[in-house]
Amino acid sequence: MSSTPSSRISRRGVTLGILAGVTTTAACGNGVGSNNAAVIDARVDATLSQMYNLYPNTRTLADKSTGMLVMPLVTEAGFVFGGAYGRGALRINDTTVDYYSTVKGNAGLQIGAQQYAHVLFFMTQDALSGFRRSSGWAAGAGLEYVIKDEGNSIATDTNTLTSPILAAVFGQAGFRIGATLEGAKYTRIIP
Repeated sequence: MSSTPSSRISRRGVTLGILAGVTTTAACGNGVGSNNAAVIDARVDATLSQMYNLYPNTRTLADKSTGMLVMPLVTEAGFVFGGAYGRGALRINDTTVDYYSTVKGNAGLQIGAQQYAHVLFFMTQDALSGFRRSSGWAAGAGLEYVIKDEGNSIATDTNTLTSPILAAVFGQAGFRIGATLEGAKYTRIIP
């Protein structure tokens, strides 16, 4: 039995189908289309509460920071090509001032999916201002992590506190190892 071009399943078709499913799943899990900022704020509150309970040293970081970007749920998946999506809020003095989405894409040998939360601590006014002024801020390789990879906590010392932006990645679930924020792009949204 010979197969025609229209009946063969191509690698490209499978990849696009998986990415479409991931996007749909991520959209459903992150309140997309719900135009309700209260949902994002409630998720941010729950995420901060969980982080403070699991990693008490993060409360000190929060108190010393000029602002925090809290992304309660980021869904990341990949099969050769990968992507991630999530929505959250920028808080200054415990008040939401803006809402943001994060998007990340990558290619390479990969398979799997995971969900995690992350918080960016802006430790200087310059770092916070630069983030807020950008039309699409991208996380770089120089980001300092205080919590990463299954909740391994890195001690907060004087050197860490001098970094302009610190990151906490926690609450990982799924079968993909090693969440990293490198290459993630953050964009202001109106929920």
